[in-house]
Amino acid sequence: MKKVTASLLLALPLMSSVTLAAPDDGFCQPKEYQMALRYQQQSAEVMALQLQAYQFATQRIIQILANHQSDKKPAVVLDLDETVIDNSPLLVRDVNNCHDFSSWDTWSDWEKKGHPTLIPGAKDFVDFLTQRGVKIFYISDRFQENKAATLKTLKQLGVPQVSADNVLLYTEAKEARRESVRQQNYDIVMLVGDSLADFASEFKNKKSTGYQRDLVQQQAQHFGNDWIVLPNASYGSWSKAELKAWDEPSK
Repeated sequence: MKKVTASLLLALPLMSSVTLAAPDDGFCQPKEYQMALRYQQQSAEVMALQLQAYQFATQRIIQILANHQSDKKPAVVLDLDETVIDNSPLLVRDVNNCHDFSSWDTWSDWEKKGHPTLIPGAKDFVDFLTQRGVKIFYISDRFQENKAATLKTLKQLGVPQVSADNVLLYTEAKEARRESVRQQNYDIVMLVGDSLADFASEFKNKKSTGYQRDLVQQQAQHFGNDWIVLPNASYGSWSKAELKAWDEPSK
């Protein structure tokens, strides 16, 4: 999941690996992202968490479908970026060139030309849903103008149920797109994503991380039930939060 706006795209030029250059003073603030990117892209622990999340999601879907009594058809909604596909090579390239990827000005070029890979466990899960006859909707904040490229990328990766009708990119808020799915006579039985805004509109705010954590506590019954969260240490609303240090009491 990523945060994008059309105005930002127009305001900031697309930058290639040729034009991205580190400053001459030797200080590169985007290098602060390196540890998080190393964990997200290279750690076996993140891979284990991704596999764990999708294996648990599969077990929950079996239980949910066994007890599904709605007249509406069951559907699962998944985010794409860092949920189904891994975009970390773009982020690493930007950091290596001392470019802050959180401005999102290089993302459109990546959507059109990049080669993401699949998140471990994602393919098995969406294939399982397809085999069980569950409708899948991919709701992502990728650029709508790059939809043809995103559809092509997903098909090349072998992702099932990929079409213009069920890959819903950035046109309006995610909650509005989720509601459009419900209006098609679907019962959304599970949401899968890497950002809290992938689950409920309440999380789409500019509040503190403390406020977000309170919201998580209020919605605790959903996590591991019908909301499945994937790890993403690369970017998120938490990235500018202040850290808390141990304040050792004086003797």
